[in-house]
Amino acid sequence: MTVAVDRPGRRRLARSLLDAGALRPEWEATFTTVDRAMFLPDVMWPWDMMSRASNRVDKATDADAWHAAADADQPIVTQWDDGRHTRPGPGTTATSSSSMPSVVYRLLGDLDVDEGMRVLDNGTGTGETAGALTHRCGSGKVTTIEVDAEASQQAAQRLNAAGLHPTVVVGDGTAGDSAHGPYDRILVTYGLREVPGALVEQTRPGGLIVAPWGTHYSNADAVVHLTVQKAAASGRFTSGVEFMKSRSQRRTAISPSDYVPSEGVRGADTSRTSVTEEQFAGGRFGVLPFVLGLRVRDCTQAVADKRDGARPVWFYGLSDRSWACVLFRDDRAEARVWQSGPRRLWDEVEAAYHWWTAQASPGFNRFGLTVTPDGQQVWLDEPANSWPA
Repeated sequence: MTVAVDRPGRRRLARSLLDAGALRPEWEATFTTVDRAMFLPDVMWPWDMMSRASNRVDKATDADAWHAAADADQPIVTQWDDGRHTRPGPGTTATSSSSMPSVVYRLLGDLDVDEGMRVLDNGTGTGETAGALTHRCGSGKVTTIEVDAEASQQAAQRLNAAGLHPTVVVGDGTAGDSAHGPYDRILVTYGLREVPGALVEQTRPGGLIVAPWGTHYSNADAVVHLTVQKAAASGRFTSGVEFMKSRSQRRTAISPSDYVPSEGVRGADTSRTSVTEEQFAGGRFGVLPFVLGLRVRDCTQAVADKRDGARPVWFYGLSDRSWACVLFRDDRAEARVWQSGPRRLWDEVEAAYHWWTAQASPGFNRFGLTVTPDGQQVWLDEPANSWPA
């Protein structure tokens, strides 16, 4: 079994997570013993949350920088482009990572596990979360599943080296792993757009599923706590997060040229809106993008960079070729809007925004999700006030 880690950077991180409430006292011994650094590759790409960019760090050439990144409360990309990327710099799409320690330990705390519980860790990644659960729940109680065979093999090697021995499975996490169920708890560590029925079926009645969930509207997810009863599961959302998406539930990339004609916005219907950029932006991890995704079906948004005081925000229909663009300008009280196609997407988005403000701008924890064999329903305040997700 691993021994407690006594590294200054690790100690500082533990204190900050305890002070912030992300690391609960019952998980402190696990945090101290299951060292994130043991599960990281020698070459990795720490992700800067502000700049939304990564820089390569190599343990062989700069061990101090490598350990500093390992002991920082930031996500670290460990794989690009499903493993196809081999160049030194960042790839196009991050597809595996070590999540922020504050997020990892909040999720573990939310899981409400006790020693002896049977747990499915869905999305092995580096193996750190599976290791933490094994340390807490005991040998033979944790199954961890990963769709990427190479990532799974590397995680298994690191877990074995740490003296931690969960059952490691290669497979599509959306199908779960019935061979080692039923489970008292299921933790999903990638973003879902639909809660798979297999996960509900493999959780014992009264058991709990904790997962990041969101819509294709944006990358804004929220952690949902689903209590399972028979063939259904229901529960509330908590905090906002961003996770890499399930490979089987990814949205096909949007090509603007498939929507907007070569002449651009000319010919589209035009209007103006009094909704300001400040009202609409919602802030990083703010609830508004998540809510708009709940209320505006089959739509995705693309927020462009601001240039010369102007920021365009685009909207694309996912079931047809409708599109809209709103141009926010710092020097104007109203924004100009262009819309085209069978739907008026900005009108739908603006209506959803006004619905949200009319409900007293509810936060994540006033929303919930119910999953049944017939589909998913989201709701405000109580399941009776629901609509299809």
